[in-house]
Amino acid sequence: MIRTIRTSGILVAVISATLMLQGCLVGAVVGTAGAIVGGAAQATGAVVGAGVDAVTTSDEETRAKREREQRRCEQRQRRGRDC
Repeated sequence: MIRTIRTSGILVAVISATLMLQGCLVGAVVGTAGAIVGGAAQATGAVVGAGVDAVTTSDEETRAKREREQRRCEQRQRRGRDC
């Protein structure tokens, strides 16, 4: 029981550190951490994977943001301002 709690604590620390990263690096680190921890923490790994998806930016979101910025830039240029 104590070992499971300790292992979960280590997993939480690793996950917290990886949340500062983005993209494939996060998936690789989380996958490695899940493989190391194993056993009882497998269910936690599934939850972490969902959390990683929630904090990373998809290509569609990136494209939409770029299009919004482009429209704002065009509006500023029409008003005689720089982007």
